[in-house]
Amino acid sequence: MSRVGKEPVALPKEVKVKVENSFVLVESANNKLQLQIPLGINIEVKEESVLVTRDNDSKQLRSLHGTIRVLIRNMVKGVTEGFKKELEIIGVGYKAQVKGKNLVMNIGFSHPVEMAIPEGLKVSTLSATRIAVEGIDKQKVGEFAAEIRQVYPPEPYKGKGIRYAGEEVRKKLGKALAK
Repeated sequence: MSRVGKEPVALPKEVKVKVENSFVLVESANNKLQLQIPLGINIEVKEESVLVTRDNDSKQLRSLHGTIRVLIRNMVKGVTEGFKKELEIIGVGYKAQVKGKNLVMNIGFSHPVEMAIPEGLKVSTLSATRIAVEGIDKQKVGEFAAEIRQVYPPEPYKGKGIRYAGEEVRKKLGKALAK
């Protein structure tokens, strides 16, 4: 039995979980998420918890068991608290700002880089060099934060670029200092 999969997912009072056909719907006062459940995985909703079980011990179902449980836990956390990723821009004159539904970054290229903000996400600039991505879907938040970072990943010589808040970039010695 999966160690992660056999643990129940605790439900706060304001969250409701429904299982319809092959979908799990998690909703709170103003947020709603859904997840398609593969065949062989069973979802049992009790009063204050959700239990995930599997039909048999096939390799595929064993690998999906813990994954589905964690996805449901993330959905519950998303509709109650939400998720947030922060990014830092390092470099002289580098900055970011939100214009309408676009994130505009001036990061040393000959042109400003514009990225459309996906539906369901809230992007804000805490300062000219800090970007916050917030939303209820953990996958969307992480994916958009990774796309922003991919525009100019931190380089190891001067440390310039876009990085997650708190991420450490190991610097390399330059050509003249290496022997």
